[in-house]
Amino acid sequence: QVHLVESGGGLVQAGGSLRLSCVASGSISSIKAMGWYRQAPGKQRELVAGITSGGSTNYADSVKGRFTISRDTTKNTVYLQMNSLKPEDTADYYCNVVRLVLLTTGPETYWGQGTQVTVSS
Repeated sequence: QVHLVESGGGLVQAGGSLRLSCVASGSISSIKAMGWYRQAPGKQRELVAGITSGGSTNYADSVKGRFTISRDTTKNTVYLQMNSLKPEDTADYYCNVVRLVLLTTGPETYWGQGTQVTVSS
């Protein structure tokens, strides 16, 4: 089992910045990717940014140029630096981990409890 703990959410004005952190613990071997998703009330959860074990990153079009995902493999931590925040960024942000021990078993997906980000206009 992988346990994920997010932190760093809060209330900011439009144009401000926040940095989210997610620490993974437990069975953290064979993690293939870590990322951030968000979910606004009444909407589906969507991918914000992801990073693979090899260091490749990908971003939602809506956050490109504003958000940066990074990781510290020693600390089993992934970060999301959010700059130039907009009201539409308001959502619960969830840390995600994909773990693959054996190809025959298939991937395992884990989620954190979420951290609230609110951006005022």
